[in-house]
Amino acid sequence: MAITLLRAASPGLLEGHHLPNPIARRSKVASWRILCSLKYACLSVDPGEIARASPVYSSLMTVSPAVLLSSEQKVYDVVLRQAALLKRQLIIAPLTTGESELLLLPRNSGLNQAYHRCREICEEYAKTFYLGTMLMTEERRRAIWAIYVWCRRTDELVDGPNASHITPSALDRWEKRLDDLFAGRPYDMLDAALSDTISKFPIDIQPFRDMIEGMRSDLRKTRYKNFDELYMYCYYVAGTVGLMSVPVMGIAPESKATTESVYSAALALGIANQLTNILRDVGEDARRGRIYLPQDELAEAGLSDEDIFNGVVSNKWRGFMKRQIKRARMFFEEAERGVTELSQASRWPVWASLLLYRQILDEIEANDYNNFTKRAYVGKAKKLLALPVAYGRSLLTPCSLRNSHK
Repeated sequence: MAITLLRAASPGLLEGHHLPNPIARRSKVASWRILCSLKYACLSVDPGEIARASPVYSSLMTVSPAVLLSSEQKVYDVVLRQAALLKRQLIIAPLTTGESELLLLPRNSGLNQAYHRCREICEEYAKTFYLGTMLMTEERRRAIWAIYVWCRRTDELVDGPNASHITPSALDRWEKRLDDLFAGRPYDMLDAALSDTISKFPIDIQPFRDMIEGMRSDLRKTRYKNFDELYMYCYYVAGTVGLMSVPVMGIAPESKATTESVYSAALALGIANQLTNILRDVGEDARRGRIYLPQDELAEAGLSDEDIFNGVVSNKWRGFMKRQIKRARMFFEEAERGVTELSQASRWPVWASLLLYRQILDEIEANDYNNFTKRAYVGKAKKLLALPVAYGRSLLTPCSLRNSHK
């Protein structure tokens, strides 16, 4: 899964980043439904055919409250609730002391050691992202390291060396441990770092629970009927990371963006990264008996599970992959519009993640869509070239501010 930390709302939320009133909220939801529809329309498929074949598109094209919501709509409701929660928590306990004062808070040697260990893990397993975090304030980067480590530990429950021994009850125990962590009862030093972090930032437990639910999905599910199901999985295992990080990263004080638009862009980057992971790892997943691709779209392209297991790069496969890559790039584009809204100190690692992950899609194309036996990766030279580009983009004026001057 993608462990990618995204962006966030800050104390400035109370001054300029307002939640919509009920009428405006309905307008936002309607706009979101149109945007969701465009994700299907971009695939150059006849809308009538999609409406007949895809319950997602059908649900997006109706206003009847009795119709089941698509996964994108359900997750957007989570986004709205998280944004409302953040605003309420900031009102109850506003972070008006400023980061310089936060740095003066006393820490015992045990917590310092816990954060230091989180730093070491982040540096070892996410080198590029780690370099970006060094541009953040001390309090923010320590918080991001703690979140990263919890996500990595959770991911390794089902993808690590002991994955074959993990059972649903083990995940239930991990969730109980999460509850204790949020209640201030950490089990070990790494838990203690996250417990300390959530005491300093208004971080909600729901995205953490949702990520564990994604791990449960990996234990019981090896196929996804359509993109609606796949989208929910991508939210669980990657989109949640953006929501976890929102209270830490910070919105630029001058930004005119709404809080929910920042959350939505963070979510989009997580979805884009996970879709990219899936497309890169088709062969590796197939060898484990897993296919993280929409079954209905495979069938529409004239492909079957056997084609995936056989690993033949045919014209049908190339056509299918072009559509999947196009969708992933749409999510990257949606995310890109929001990165500039971050506080400047938080933008560089997010831009680096976006640019590097998007290049993986380019490498899949360069491999002639052979993601069965060739692993698409971005070489060290390209990574080094991307870092100054990412830094340059981190200096851009927030997009919402540029648009307001037009």
